[in-house]
Amino acid sequence: MLGTLLTLLATALSLLVVDIIFSGVDLANFPAAMVAALVIGILNSSVKPALTLLSLPINILSLGAFTLVINGLCFWLASLFVPGFHVAGLLAFLVAPVVLSFVNTFIGNYFAEKYPDLSNN
Repeated sequence: MLGTLLTLLATALSLLVVDIIFSGVDLANFPAAMVAALVIGILNSSVKPALTLLSLPINILSLGAFTLVINGLCFWLASLFVPGFHVAGLLAFLVAPVVLSFVNTFIGNYFAEKYPDLSNN
C-alpha cells in the first residue's frame, strides 16, 4: 500500500517537473498533480492497452512511433478529467509524456533505493 502511494507521489512530482519544462502543460497546485497522477495511472492501465491493441497495424507500420500518439492521448485525456490540469499544444501532447516517463523513472528509482522495503510490496 505504501509502495503504491510512493509511486503516486513520484508521478505527481514528475508532473510538476513537466509543468516547469513545458509551457503547454499547466498544473494549478500539488493536489491537482496528485489527482492527475492517479487519473494517468488509471488511464494507462485501462484505456491505453485497448488503444494499443486497436492501433496495432498503424503501430507496426510506424515501427512503434505511433505509441507516442497513444501516450499523448492518454495524457491529454487525463487533463480533461482533472480540474487544474491542462495540456495545450502539439509539443506538450507528444513530448511531455516522454519527459514524464523519464523523470518518473528517475524519481521512482530514487524512492526504490531510499526505501527498498517498500518497493517490494
